[in-house]
Amino acid sequence: MQFTREELEQREEEFLASYGMRSSQTRGRQYPEEEHPYRTAYQRDRDRIVHTTAFRRLEYKTQVFVYSEGDHYRNRLTHSIEVAQIGRTLARTLGCNEDLTEAICLAHDLGHPPFGHTGETTLNDLMRDHGGYDHQKQTYRIITQLERRYLEFPGLNLTYEVREGVVKHDTEYDVVDARNYHPEEQGTLECQLSNLADEIAYNTSDLDDGLRSGILDPRAVGKLAISQRVLASLGEPLDADLGETLMRYRFIRRLVGIEVSDVIAATDRALTEAGVQSLEELRRLPGNVASYSPELMQENLELKRFLYDNFYRHYRVVRMATKADRVIRELFSAYVSEPAQLPPDTQRRASEGPDGLHRVVCDYIAGMTDRFAIQEHKRLYDPEERV
Repeated sequence: MQFTREELEQREEEFLASYGMRSSQTRGRQYPEEEHPYRTAYQRDRDRIVHTTAFRRLEYKTQVFVYSEGDHYRNRLTHSIEVAQIGRTLARTLGCNEDLTEAICLAHDLGHPPFGHTGETTLNDLMRDHGGYDHQKQTYRIITQLERRYLEFPGLNLTYEVREGVVKHDTEYDVVDARNYHPEEQGTLECQLSNLADEIAYNTSDLDDGLRSGILDPRAVGKLAISQRVLASLGEPLDADLGETLMRYRFIRRLVGIEVSDVIAATDRALTEAGVQSLEELRRLPGNVASYSPELMQENLELKRFLYDNFYRHYRVVRMATKADRVIRELFSAYVSEPAQLPPDTQRRASEGPDGLHRVVCDYIAGMTDRFAIQEHKRLYDPEERV
């Protein structure tokens, strides 16, 4: 038995909630294309994202730890997979389109440069007189311009709703610029859930990696309100040793479950209170309905402050960030001062394209993995390194 695209779209009509985004009702692509015989529009979008060069490069882009620190810490690729996993669970339970949610989740970090938020801050500073740098805007450039995989159009020609999900990604680390995507409208619920899936993934995984690395004190972690909630739900003593491996696994697993369950319950409650009966009504609301409960929101704020003070600002992480800043600044300086050091295709973009040298150099560095950036720095600055 085979299901056609039309039959899959009919299943969406039957099983999605009234506010769920039907693929048959997409606002379309920038460039017209024939529909696929057995994949919906959002399934095609997801597949296009997974097959991009930018997506593969995420394997060697920093989440918190540079790749050389160890094989078991999260990177941007594993983070994106975790976000997609959480996003699909949220979407499925709340009656939303899983494929659209997954596509947004998998695309949301494509624009991150090497070395995580340090790389972004450094590039933004270097580009302050040339339009700045923001990873979310870079993601949009990647999916609409920079990925060249088709003869018929630049970028990936994704549907409106996936592009909207990228530009309306509004966690605390993102800058929303939705000027061409009806900024007066709320994003689809799939878009809103993707935002929370991202936040759940990085809070829980950074806590896990901080404990694994030995940077975070398990006793200090155990005193957090959210930790006390998790330990109580596990039936463990409130002073349990979170440094013990199996205890850490149980703790993080239960923490993810509590966060996901809370978002589902709080969002369902907000939808009911707002009386949302359609996607159009959801878009007209004054704010997002996808949310945590007030109690968990406060506990997450405490967790974020703890991670910032004790993990992101730990001397080992700061040392990595300082080295990363130096590498990116010196790469940028080398290319701008002598563009002939750039690869031929990149040189042509700089001399013939509309973006100008600084933006092209920025794009080139932003596309690098941590590993390639370090190797390229050696080739440009170490006289004994082969070029």
